Amino acid sequence: MNNFEITTPTTIVFGKDQINRVSDLISNHYSGKSVLVLYGGGSIERSGFLAQLKGELSAFDLHLFKGIEANPEFDTLMKAVEYIREHNIGFLLAVGGGSVIDGVKFISGAVNYAGDPWEVLLREPGKVFTNALPFGCILTLPATGSESNSGAVISRSSLKEKRTMGGPLFFPKFAIMDPTFVATLPKRQLANGVIDAFTHTMEQYLTFPSDNLLQERYAEGILSTLLEIGQGVVENPTDYKLASNLMWCANQALNGLLRCGVATDWATHMIGHELTALHGIDHAQTLAIIAPRLYEQQFEQKKAKLAQYGRRVWHKTGTDEEVAQEAIVETEQFFRSLGVATHISDYTSEYSETAAIIRQRFEERNWTGLGERQLLTPADAEQIVLNAY
Repeated sequence: MNNFEITTPTTIVFGKDQINRVSDLISNHYSGKSVLVLYGGGSIERSGFLAQLKGELSAFDLHLFKGIEANPEFDTLMKAVEYIREHNIGFLLAVGGGSVIDGVKFISGAVNYAGDPWEVLLREPGKVFTNALPFGCILTLPATGSESNSGAVISRSSLKEKRTMGGPLFFPKFAIMDPTFVATLPKRQLANGVIDAFTHTMEQYLTFPSDNLLQERYAEGILSTLLEIGQGVVENPTDYKLASNLMWCANQALNGLLRCGVATDWATHMIGHELTALHGIDHAQTLAIIAPRLYEQQFEQKKAKLAQYGRRVWHKTGTDEEVAQEAIVETEQFFRSLGVATHISDYTSEYSETAAIIRQRFEERNWTGLGERQLLTPADAEQIVLNAY
């Protein structure tokens, strides 16, 4: 088992009808009065939830910022930064899915940053966020686990770039997780949530066999649960059993616990981010596109774990070679059973140069070795994308 260190400071408040806790939760971490609620589109307005939230927060000087995108845009987030500075706001409340929460993480660090915050996302030497405004969140879309981890992904479509950030400053102080929100979601978002949670788990599991036996079974439990509930929750999101298990699986897949003591991959995500940046494909859709092709291209590196996955999660029998190959097929079929296509050409016709562009970007960033063994090269990434056309 590898050495590890973990801190998980976020308070999770899980279950129905927990909105009445929000005022006390904020007060536990903030003694002031100015609070900014940040959200995406108008769904919380149309559903009446925003009006309910205003009532719960009537003791605060409440401000609203609407319009954080599904892939949070740097320019939009900087408008929120300026608003916060202008109104001297001291606490942020993200209401939405992972994109809104990711955006608020960036905002919280950018408010007190003296330079151009984009240079932090570019990871320029010495450019870091050194403090952050406190923030909490109300999760309305289970997928990314952003409600209790410290990572974020930020887009800048004008540059066709998508960048990651994170660190100990960016854990939410609390997360209210009410599974009844799942009933309001369209099938596309539900399918994306299932695939996001599934692939987050695979990035920390589908590497090579480890001697951390608990983490092996922990990951397989999440994967097996998602297989059990995936199609059902997409078709029947009002089923509280299904909705609550999806929300908890998505949280457990990326709250930091699953990675403890094991090697992790994340190459599928790094390649997938580029498809979103270049073509605007949903994040989870890019994972469904890239993951099967990456498993094929890295087959020899991952064969032992693919075989374990095939036997324990898919209950396949046969040689390691046979079971590993069948596991890839089953995984892709599962994604398709949720209504998610698995080739780039299913989403755009302007992809002829995509693979070459991604290779060039990885080379420019000096990403010479990705994956659990740091052996996946920019040329490998190019071939994976070509195979996904």
